[in-house]
Amino acid sequence: MKTFTRLESERVTLQELCDSAKTQGERNRLGQFATPPALALDILKLAKRLIRTNRKVRFLDPAFGTGSFFSALLSVFPASQIGGAAGFEIDKHYGDKSRSLWRETRLDLRIADFTKAAPPEEHEKFDLVVCNPPYVRHHHLTALEKARLHQLTHGLSGIRLSGLTGLYCYFLILADAWAADDAVCLWLIPSEFMDVNYGVAVKEYLLTRVTLLQVHRFEAQDVQFGDAIVSSSVVCFRKAPPPANHVVDFTFGGSLNDPKLLQKTPLAGLRADSKWNGRSSPPVTDFQETRLSDIFEIKRGLATGDNSFFILTPAKIREHRLPVKFLRPILPSPRYLPLDEIHADQNGNPAIERQLFLLDCDLPQEDLRDEYPGLWHYLEMGKSTVANGYLCNSRSPWYSQENRPAPLFLCTYMGRSRGKRGPAFRFILNHSKATAANVYLMLYPKADLRRALDEKPELAREIWKRLNAISPDTVEGEGRVYGGGLHKVEPRELGNVPASGIAELANITVTKRAVQLELHKIGHGTQSLEIAT
Repeated sequence: MKTFTRLESERVTLQELCDSAKTQGERNRLGQFATPPALALDILKLAKRLIRTNRKVRFLDPAFGTGSFFSALLSVFPASQIGGAAGFEIDKHYGDKSRSLWRETRLDLRIADFTKAAPPEEHEKFDLVVCNPPYVRHHHLTALEKARLHQLTHGLSGIRLSGLTGLYCYFLILADAWAADDAVCLWLIPSEFMDVNYGVAVKEYLLTRVTLLQVHRFEAQDVQFGDAIVSSSVVCFRKAPPPANHVVDFTFGGSLNDPKLLQKTPLAGLRADSKWNGRSSPPVTDFQETRLSDIFEIKRGLATGDNSFFILTPAKIREHRLPVKFLRPILPSPRYLPLDEIHADQNGNPAIERQLFLLDCDLPQEDLRDEYPGLWHYLEMGKSTVANGYLCNSRSPWYSQENRPAPLFLCTYMGRSRGKRGPAFRFILNHSKATAANVYLMLYPKADLRRALDEKPELAREIWKRLNAISPDTVEGEGRVYGGGLHKVEPRELGNVPASGIAELANITVTKRAVQLELHKIGHGTQSLEIAT
């Protein structure tokens, strides 16, 4: 039999060959992102520490690929302790070659869809489940496939997953039926399940059905997969009910077995419906504080349906002889907006170099032919293409736009933390009549704040300064982060940012309400943090 070192060398070469035979788009759609060898080894080393005795273990990888975890298993566990090993690989392109590579081992590799396989009898279940499941977003799953997976997970576990759930969550829940009692399970999955609504059901499973041992979150800049912009985490649990007073290890940065930060959080201090991003947190208390949503109506900017067609430069407007009546100024994307205060010219347009205008008309197209022939001809150009897009097809007429008045305040929707050069999110003061597309969040003052601004317009600048004085960690902590340090914040998340200072500045009294008190915050100055209930 070949030595382990030679087998692993052949496996790495095989992985590169298999990956190179497919386009990036093909592998993205199928969620095929190979586990780096060093990370696979780290995960199996943790597994070895968690196995209670030196008894033989049966190993399962439901998304085998070329076998990075199986290879690490052979490296970390003595052969005498491996009682059996099985894997599933849906793609014959990888599966057939992997089966040939590992043919001299005791591996049972099935070229099949794990989600369609029948769970084993109790005596055939597995003591160690390790998996990097396919990262397939929900929009790459057909309606029929979603319905099948939803019915299957609910039938086996009683858990109802959202229609927005990615395939990796189905894998994690379905694997429960394959794990023996007291089995150790380690999952390399995107961190986003901790911060998004569709992850609530998964977190509920981790809190109540099993004993959650460790959640390790890699730094956003530390992308584990060179071909996928996704922030990764390792979730480790034992298939057993959680004991009384159980404490979960939340680790961050560094490596799985040598993290930069360790935070011990009582299980009782975690909730499925709150974020586990290490900054914002769980239990609802009597602590009361004004939030941005108390004083602002926060909305995403408008979605045009086709920016290249509806957002126009002055040159394009002249070329097609489009009437000013159906054009309104719109801000360019944040990267073309060097300043965070936008002044207006005499017409109310932004006094900036990159001038853009939004086409917005609610008249029937047949009424435009005689009076506005330029606009009629332009719309004819988009009738067979743009008009058939999802958003345009749902509007009447298809070239009318959402109602998004020019906001006084805006916040960028996505961004990267720029260190000394600035935070991920920018608050913008807009003196112009320009609206904005959905790369921005719009902050419309509610009645009390609007009255205060009407009485004292100079307040706008002070409020803007207060918005920009909010700690970047506070805003980023309410949002979510992706690989490479890309941050995103949704309207509801931004609305949860504390805003007491702004309310006091405007002399506004907000009816108090219960809010979520931060209980587990990872701080860069602390190596280990105990959180009391």
